[in-house]
Amino acid sequence: MKKTDQSNVSTTDQGRRRFFVGAGTAIGAAALASVLPRQARAADLPHLAPTDATAQTLGYVEDATKADKAKFPTYVAGNDCANCNFFQGGTAAWGGCQLFPGKAVAAKGWCSAHAKKA
Repeated sequence: MKKTDQSNVSTTDQGRRRFFVGAGTAIGAAALASVLPRQARAADLPHLAPTDATAQTLGYVEDATKADKAKFPTYVAGNDCANCNFFQGGTAAWGGCQLFPGKAVAAKGWCSAHAKKA
């Protein structure tokens, strides 16, 4: 039988061990990052301006009761951002919206893309 050089095996094993520890750390960090909030807190987000081009296209208003019912007949009294599926603000007065990334919308606001939470 041929003897193996123990110094090479030891170095190879140490390198392999370092690789797996590093890979495990990277996988753990990636898993942790996916659990953390993906969006900035709504308090840190600038408020969506009703003059924003997308906001105007969707008829966004900061006060749902002021929605243009003639232009947007899909408006139903009682619908607002707080009860929309796209709203990410919980019970806060302002929160993120999936339709307006990087902007905060008013919980009492409304737009024509409103999708009532189930």
